[in-house]
Amino acid sequence: MTAIHSPSGSSVAEAEAFLAAHPEIEAFDLILHDSNGIGRGKIIRRHELLSFYNNGRHLPISILGLDICGEDVHETGLIWDQGDGDLRAWPIPGTLVPLHNTQPPRGEVLMSMYDLDGTPMTSDPRHALQRQVDALASEGLTPAGAFELEFFLLANDRGPDGKVQPARDVLDGRKSSKTEVYSVDHLHGMLPLFSDIYAGAAKAGITAETMISEYAPGQYELTLHYRTDVMQAADDLLRLKRIVRAQARAHGVTACFMAKPNEDYAGSGMHFHVSMMDANGKNVFVEEQEGAWNAAILHALGGLRATMGESMLVFAPHANSWRRFAAQSYAPVSPTWGVNNRSVALRIPAGDIRARRIEHRPAGVDANPYLVAATVLAGIRHGLRHKIDPGPETVGNGYEDGQDAPAIPLDWRQAIEAAKASAFLKEALGDDMHRTFTAVKAAEYARVMRTVSEVDFDLYLHTV
Repeated sequence: MTAIHSPSGSSVAEAEAFLAAHPEIEAFDLILHDSNGIGRGKIIRRHELLSFYNNGRHLPISILGLDICGEDVHETGLIWDQGDGDLRAWPIPGTLVPLHNTQPPRGEVLMSMYDLDGTPMTSDPRHALQRQVDALASEGLTPAGAFELEFFLLANDRGPDGKVQPARDVLDGRKSSKTEVYSVDHLHGMLPLFSDIYAGAAKAGITAETMISEYAPGQYELTLHYRTDVMQAADDLLRLKRIVRAQARAHGVTACFMAKPNEDYAGSGMHFHVSMMDANGKNVFVEEQEGAWNAAILHALGGLRATMGESMLVFAPHANSWRRFAAQSYAPVSPTWGVNNRSVALRIPAGDIRARRIEHRPAGVDANPYLVAATVLAGIRHGLRHKIDPGPETVGNGYEDGQDAPAIPLDWRQAIEAAKASAFLKEALGDDMHRTFTAVKAAEYARVMRTVSEVDFDLYLHTV
């Protein structure tokens, strides 16, 4: 079969070199991420890889119109409105890697969706992020950044009260229900698992860095190396989630990426650190005198504050996401900004002035990093373009400040309605991605609201 030009820029030479270097690998996971950030695709055999690189792979358009349960959401317009026809997925250059600790050995490659004529299929989250990267490039700017990954390691079985419980140490089975924040000795019990996570990251070309014990029993944080390519930063986050989940499973525990699995403790965020480089590679957020913030970083903060309310659905996309927002919880509750302050939504971290950046803190670990990055970059562009004043810095307790800040939704339903009506978010994500994402979220909301949960019986069965 004659090879077709790959619109993603992938080359069959990459696949040929990989196969030659890895004769042990028998199969490959082909991963396409939908609006929820869920990896969908296929597992192919070794002999099929070259065909994938030569000709792409036909996939139904509906794969990008699925809800959290993998069921069709007709309101996306991607199901029967399109006849559920096939489009073509192509490999992303540089994403073909071996997987750690698989038997028989497997590899993995990320892919992105294109129309049959090679144009980007704009309900694909990667293309939404690429639009913002390209828009910044046309303005002489290149974003750089990294995500933080917070997660829980849980026992596979629920506790006697039916709630999730922290996993026992994989080293010796020791159990702790204490917070253990920043305890180094506590980390030692999970070292065999962490070693496999680091090994998996290394095989995937991901520089995973510091591991800490976080602010809840069984909660951890893993930092990622800063990338000069924010697309690669988003790839890193999603790939690392798969690595953590797979290695946890191999060690007999469950990796949890819910935003708030335990109502009594802090939830898990996905903080996004972002800076902006000019055509000469200079960080435009760096001030001339330390602490005397320049116009670029202030306007970027202003744009992020002004657009945060209508963007909250991207940062908190699920019902559980909204349980994370509570005072004194290390999750922001209003669009405040501050310096070296973890109670605000937009933080300028302390440190070397040359590494000046904004830490965007609202997103939960359950959010889609492609959409988070696209929305944050669009907010920064909005602030730079309109020279938006961010207002006064929050000093001290951000949970007691923010009364004069732009309003943000109070709950998931308000966030869905705000996102649907937002001209900014439509521009940030693109018309098709905006329609797809909001339709999927509305369908998920309807599913949750029609479900009679245990809490309904607990509150109302014998009382009303």
